[in-house]
Amino acid sequence: MAKPRTHPLVHLELHTGNLARACEFYWHLCGWRPERIASGSKSYLALALGGGIDGGIVECETRRPLWLPYVEVDEIHWATERARELEASVLLEPREGPAGWRSVIAAPAGGEIAFWQPKR
Repeated sequence: MAKPRTHPLVHLELHTGNLARACEFYWHLCGWRPERIASGSKSYLALALGGGIDGGIVECETRRPLWLPYVEVDEIHWATERARELEASVLLEPREGPAGWRSVIAAPAGGEIAFWQPKR
């Protein structure tokens, strides 16, 4: 069996039900100052996490806050289907955004991960 290609972690996104509290906490603890940026018709809170990894904070209805890692892939549809073949649940089918495509899967043993294919 061939060894799979390693895909880099490129983004880390916090999903929380309390945006203001999360922003304040991570600013005081880690020095991560959120910056509001325009993203199409919406806005997004970006974080400069350091070490070459970007981040962000999203306020949403979630039963518990979670960090969602984004892994860059060459082909979003292939990566999503491969995860499905490995018995992952697809939580978000590939979707196009202003800067690229993303999908989200839940691993069969637990944990969620997003795939990211940037527009080139």
